[in-house]
Amino acid sequence: MRTERIPIAREGVPFIGYTAFLTLTCALLGLQTATLVLVLITTFVLMFFRDPDRITPVENDVVIAPADGKIIVVEQVIDERFSPERVWKISIFMNIFNVHVNRIPIAGTIEHIRHIPGAFLAADNKDAHLKNEYCAMTIAVRENVRLTVVQIAGLIARRIVCRAEPGESVHAGRRYGLIRFGSRLDLYLPITATMTTEVGQKSRAGETILARLN
Repeated sequence: MRTERIPIAREGVPFIGYTAFLTLTCALLGLQTATLVLVLITTFVLMFFRDPDRITPVENDVVIAPADGKIIVVEQVIDERFSPERVWKISIFMNIFNVHVNRIPIAGTIEHIRHIPGAFLAADNKDAHLKNEYCAMTIAVRENVRLTVVQIAGLIARRIVCRAEPGESVHAGRRYGLIRFGSRLDLYLPITATMTTEVGQKSRAGETILARLN
């Protein structure tokens, strides 16, 4: 028999429990205004950490969205932090109302993970990807084919969670982390990839196909 999973990210359980406890305490003390405010806060926290199941496309060589949000960048760049060659870059901006659980974009083996401290500019700032704290994960899809997923902290987001480990074999759509509370995720793909997304499109983690590898 299949066990039903509660659709809440485990990182959110302490936050939800704490705000719910404060709400109940104020309610028992008869503090109506405080109770109302805390009900709203608890509802927001609960919604922020929601983690719905997704149906990931079963296709070879497709790159699946690693995050919910809005596509704000689709362009060719040279960023020597992640590749000495020109690559495609896709940026997804996550606002505080999006699902924030991040997912693996393609099956492969995790080569390395780097967590670099930095600033906390607004995630949609043009310099955020250069100055903000980030966690970069490189996935080897096959020989000479790699892509990098970068979780970037934002103005409010001060905590990047990455549960993946170097050397792991991963499948597309697997949950691997999140960013608290609202931020941005950048994806660097081989220049030979074919883009299937565009600026302004909305993405759903684990479901939306962003590109195809050639």
